Amino acid sequence: MTQHTASAPPPRATHPRHSTWATGGTVFAGILMMVSGVVGVLNGIAGIAADDVYQRVGTYVYEFSLTTWGWIHLVIGVLVAITGWGILKGADWARGVGIGLAALYMIEYFMFLPYAPVWSVISIAIGVFVMWSLATSARTTTTP
Repeated sequence: MTQHTASAPPPRATHPRHSTWATGGTVFAGILMMVSGVVGVLNGIAGIAADDVYQRVGTYVYEFSLTTWGWIHLVIGVLVAITGWGILKGADWARGVGIGLAALYMIEYFMFLPYAPVWSVISIAIGVFVMWSLATSARTTTTP
């Protein structure tokens, strides 16, 4: 008689080629988030300290004072940088939060487009890459 014992299934390994691309994209997304967050913090400090850093725009639907934009950039920049650090450390919470913050970051820079059009377009593109990378990357560790 054989005795049936319940044991855990063998770990599944991800495809080595896919893991390399997934890891590279995730690491790059984490670095981009950290750098973008720090740049956002610096933009925020500049907007708060001097209200004439950016050229004023005429009438615009999403018009805020430049000091308000400074605080928005500062707060979102800190959150993006911390989440980027979490992604680089492999924190479980960072991937989902990173996707959400990248979406918020893209909306922020869409609304800021008239003040800094070139940097806003670059920031939106960074947000798209970060969302794609975090959403499509598979875990690179083996799972039971």
